[in-house]
Amino acid sequence: MSKIAIIIGAGPAGLTAAYELVTKTDIVPIIIEMTNDIGGISKTVVHNGNRMDIGGHRFFSKSDIVMKWWQNILPIQGSLSKTELLKPIPNKDKRTPVKLTINGPDPEKTDKVMLIRNRLSRIFFLRKFFDYPITLNIKTVVNLGLFRTLKIGCTYIWVQVFPVKNIYTLEDFFISRFGKELYITFFKDYTEKVWGVPCTEIAADWGAQRIKELSIKKALLHALKTIFKKENTLEQKNTETSLIEQFMYPKLGPGQMWETVAQIVKERGAIIIKNAEVTALNLNGNKIIELTYHDHNTNLSTVLKGDYIFSTMPVKDLIKTMGPKVPSFVTKISDGLQYRDFITVGLLLNKLKIKNETNINTLNKLVPDNWIYIQEREVKVGRLQIFNNWSPFMVADVDKVWIGLEYFCNEDDELWEMKDAAFIQFAIDELHSIDIIDKNEVIDSTIIRMPKTYPAYFGTYSQFDVVRNFTDKIENLFLIGRNGMHKYNNQDHSMLTAITAVNNIISENKTKQNIWDINTEEVYHEQK
Repeated sequence: MSKIAIIIGAGPAGLTAAYELVTKTDIVPIIIEMTNDIGGISKTVVHNGNRMDIGGHRFFSKSDIVMKWWQNILPIQGSLSKTELLKPIPNKDKRTPVKLTINGPDPEKTDKVMLIRNRLSRIFFLRKFFDYPITLNIKTVVNLGLFRTLKIGCTYIWVQVFPVKNIYTLEDFFISRFGKELYITFFKDYTEKVWGVPCTEIAADWGAQRIKELSIKKALLHALKTIFKKENTLEQKNTETSLIEQFMYPKLGPGQMWETVAQIVKERGAIIIKNAEVTALNLNGNKIIELTYHDHNTNLSTVLKGDYIFSTMPVKDLIKTMGPKVPSFVTKISDGLQYRDFITVGLLLNKLKIKNETNINTLNKLVPDNWIYIQEREVKVGRLQIFNNWSPFMVADVDKVWIGLEYFCNEDDELWEMKDAAFIQFAIDELHSIDIIDKNEVIDSTIIRMPKTYPAYFGTYSQFDVVRNFTDKIENLFLIGRNGMHKYNNQDHSMLTAITAVNNIISENKTKQNIWDINTEEVYHEQK
């Protein structure tokens, strides 16, 4: 009789675990998904034919395993030069995003394809655009002014000569890496907008994990290399993630990848139960012997016995399902873990007010950015996605502009509690006030709320090892994914945690350290 693996969550980590199990073992996966959707925060939401990417998902990884994994599901359309990528080719429906230069799936003829996209994200500050990451060039100096630029240079040189000795907080990390003035100008306000707390209350781990080895020196060296590079390529293993120039993207948005994976695993025997909430885990000694879930469709509770449990649910919620068998000190730390929640407002417009001041050709003369970091202090909006630039197939009418305004909040705060209609109007007014749109050009709108999008590096996070040590001792429990590990992983890191967990089962490797090492070990960071 085949063994059973119960997987909590149908996001990238959970579905990757299921795929690895059905393709490498005879273990049968049963996926319990709390919502009616597939893909977690990597899902694609469709509103009146327009597709929304929640948070923006670039399909790029330094891991060959992940890059090949993605292309095995959705084949890539071909490698393209920067000029070819951005040059629109007219046809009857204006939807051809690129001209193919080698044999590969044609996006006009099939949906099962990954597009190659150019990465461009910029900072909007002082009503001007700045490169992201910040580049020291004439335009930057003019936009900032000579006095502020000199202060940035002086404080950067200062920390190079007199390095920060004790790096405990995120503020310490930023100042040690970029100098105090650049931190105050470009990092402090935006980071506190994202997290809702001062940088002095956030652990330095966040910067070490998300920014890794990015520095002013590496950004400048990368800019010099780019000048002399003949063409762009997806092979960017020695490039810091913040500096990558091209990435893959499913034609119909990130959810297309995970909906395709879900279909594959179901065809190979996996079971996916949606709209079902895990309510209890029966812990017996050092194993979980059964799981109880409540099906909101039938209003019935069911007990499942499984040989292995993969959890991508928030750690705080996981610990609660184990009840009184969890030591009180572990529960206390778990209860203190915090998250940051996320709201996206989708707006369909006739056009943007802000003009394309680059020399890059784009459809409809749009600004060419995938997303824009909104640094302006008088508004709460954090980022702006332009879905047309992720994939022209995300937009029902390519003559319109489809954007997403991203807000960071907490479930019980003023923003989260605001009524949908009021929030949408609030978002429209904000973007109008900083001259990015004219509110009279809005023709449709929607709003999406995503709880527990970002695991926070404050609260009781500094004691998280206590919770991890407890869960690691449960032999058949594997914590994977972003919320499953309370670790701000990217999509590829979450996948690698699932792949590693399944490989551990196959090889009968009892350690879980290699799962936690994902996105931390030097080899993955390509440090040499």
